[in-house]
Amino acid sequence: MDNLSLAFRPKKIEDISGQKHLTNPNAPFCKLLKSGKMPHSMFFGPPGTGKTTMARVVANMMESPFYELDATSLKVEEFRKIFAQYQNTLTKPIVFIDEVHRLSKTQQEVLLIPMENNTAVIIGASTENPYFSLTAGIRSRAMLFEFKQLEFKDMEEILKRVQKKLAFTIDKEAKTYLISSSAGDSRSLLNLLEYALHASNNIDLKLLKNLRPHALKDGVSSDNTHYNLISAMIKSIRGSDVDAALYYLARLIEGGESPDFIARRLVILSSEDIGNANPNALNLATSTLTAVSKIGYPEARIILAQCAVYLASSPKSNSSYVAIGKAQKYVSEERALEIPEHLKSPLNKGYLYPHDFGGWIEQQYTQIPVSFYQSNGIGFEKTLLEWLEKITKKDKKKSE
Repeated sequence: MDNLSLAFRPKKIEDISGQKHLTNPNAPFCKLLKSGKMPHSMFFGPPGTGKTTMARVVANMMESPFYELDATSLKVEEFRKIFAQYQNTLTKPIVFIDEVHRLSKTQQEVLLIPMENNTAVIIGASTENPYFSLTAGIRSRAMLFEFKQLEFKDMEEILKRVQKKLAFTIDKEAKTYLISSSAGDSRSLLNLLEYALHASNNIDLKLLKNLRPHALKDGVSSDNTHYNLISAMIKSIRGSDVDAALYYLARLIEGGESPDFIARRLVILSSEDIGNANPNALNLATSTLTAVSKIGYPEARIILAQCAVYLASSPKSNSSYVAIGKAQKYVSEERALEIPEHLKSPLNKGYLYPHDFGGWIEQQYTQIPVSFYQSNGIGFEKTLLEWLEKITKKDKKKSE
């Protein structure tokens, strides 16, 4: 049996799963490609979403010489040899650079003149955001196209395509796990399927879990189980039911959910539902996210459980969450307030430096008074409110 990820790689843009914002006939990318006006491009997005496939499709459609390079082992001389080959010809090669974010600044600079002179079409692929990983010179000469994580239906489409060509059966549970545990990564799906088929032509859940005990990262699901379980865990923690929180956490772990995904949800909850009622909740949740990303299962379950118990046992307040919602609503619906002159930079006359007045002095900070934050007075939030009242009232007493 051939390598499935290579054997079933699409040859035409119409056959690419997902990425409808690029492959739709009316999409600007598709129109550019079909007109033969392909710009220098940087493809960025999660692994297994079709970046390399799209580069090869571009080369096929434009009938251009195609060079596939890997930035991790690339030497500047390789660029120069390719460009020199086509220096005095009308042929314009396509140079595809995988892991383009790994190019050094010097390597990126070598590309600038060929990009400027259009002696080749440069296409890069990256799992990192090019706004942060590539130089301004590269970004200004290229179009940036985002590749999105494949959805369940996209992955299902790929699986159906393979089933049409290969004789095998897969039960419903196994199919759901194959897709959801591959986390929107088509290469991951095909690799797991390939090795499962080496073991048996009748694929069940037990076989897949032997090969991949847990999901790679955030799962993608065709039903609501994935979302209902995480929702139930969050609501149980919000409601301070420790045992219910642990039950749903155990369901998520046994279902192969990524520890990173669970931890990220705990970080959000720690700020949204606990906030300053217990500021340490955010510290612990953030530490949990860092820890499980380095450790993984099975030990990550202990760290997640510790965090879930702590968050469920903490006092709850959503006052910061409500306050920023009110502030954003005000900003989106009302006229922008002028910044008072004494607050502008550089420092203007009229600004009262609080430290010169014992830490606080009454002065105008917004053009007109605004009110968004309302403390719930719960847990440490009560202490913060007392501090705030003490700070502001102390100065008022002095001035009376």
